[in-house]
Amino acid sequence: MLSWAITFLIIALIAALLGFGGVAGTAAWIAKILFVVFLVLFVVSLIAGRSSRRSV
Repeated sequence: MLSWAITFLIIALIAALLGFGGVAGTAAWIAKILFVVFLVLFVVSLIAGRSSRRSV
């Protein structure tokens, strides 16, 4: 998930350098969404990992 966010961020930067504002904005928005999803899943996995260790 994080690799997809970084990929879209790089696409957004390249598109911005070449002057494609619409593509850059869309790619940056997708990168932000994917990064937030990554963070949420990461926190959930941390919480789930802690609770499974205590129950064993």
